[in-house]
Amino acid sequence: MASLAVVEHRNQDATVYVGNLDQACSEELLTELFSQVGRVASVYMPKDKLSGQHNGYGFVEYLDAVDADYAMTILHMMKLFGRPVRVSKSSLNDEEGRHSRDIGANLFIGNVDPIDVNEQLLYETFTAFGTLVRTPNIARDEATQQSKGFAFLSYDSFQAADMAIELMNGQYLGNRQIQVNYAWKKDANGNITNERHGSRAERMLAEAKRANQQLGPSGPTLFRPNSTFASTGQQSTGSFLPPPPPPPLSSMPPPPPPLPPLAGSAIPPPPPPPPPLPQTAAGVPPPPPPPIVKTLPPPPPPPPITETLPPPSHGAFLPPPPPPPPSF
Repeated sequence: MASLAVVEHRNQDATVYVGNLDQACSEELLTELFSQVGRVASVYMPKDKLSGQHNGYGFVEYLDAVDADYAMTILHMMKLFGRPVRVSKSSLNDEEGRHSRDIGANLFIGNVDPIDVNEQLLYETFTAFGTLVRTPNIARDEATQQSKGFAFLSYDSFQAADMAIELMNGQYLGNRQIQVNYAWKKDANGNITNERHGSRAERMLAEAKRANQQLGPSGPTLFRPNSTFASTGQQSTGSFLPPPPPPPLSSMPPPPPPLPPLAGSAIPPPPPPPPPLPQTAAGVPPPPPPPIVKTLPPPPPPPPITETLPPPSHGAFLPPPPPPPPSF
């Protein structure tokens, strides 16, 4: 069984957190199980002082950080006594990942109970507000390993840090009323300054870093130096920019919209739309009526003949025919 002093000085990069453990689990069982993955340096399971039972979690330290990564991949969510075991790194395993998530949302926890409050209690309490970048750090005396009564922790977002300050400042943790606030900044030499974390500049940098991480190397490239698009206006290969729209068919500008009528103008309102056609029982409108053909009226009858020629009289003298022309 590892002592508390040994656990606090363990190699964080080679240590995994094991949670959701059944009470039937023991340090010997965890040692045997996790030794199947790599060489185990130590196993620590915090226990209740009164009952002597463990708190349902533990820490397994390997001699090599590669074995810790492999254990997290192989043993995570494996069922042990019918319960899926959660295996995760207790801290970030490389400086690149640590730097990418550490945005300056660092908190100072003051008036910490040195007897009843340990790193795991701080972890379980403050992970309710967000993701911690690393395990909480309780300041301890180098000789006696006793708590100095204050601790530090870091979130991966300022929203989580703000919520932790709002809800936990002045609350009791153990037998003491803790103080939660942003930690003081340090200069390049490690000296404490008079400026706290959580400034507006840090928040703006954190938002910019988060936006860049979300885009990633395969995200859309809006401006790429030395690209074909920047010099010729054409889309470069591999870019996600859409092609430009086609030019309009004609160079004439579109007509302007009609102006609204002025108040008091004499322009009549538009006529109302025609009423809809009546619907039949089948839902089909009736056929339109036949067109009206205009026909001309019949001509009037001819007027009666009132004057008639007298009939020729019998025996009347007819004039003789003209003589024939003379012959030459």
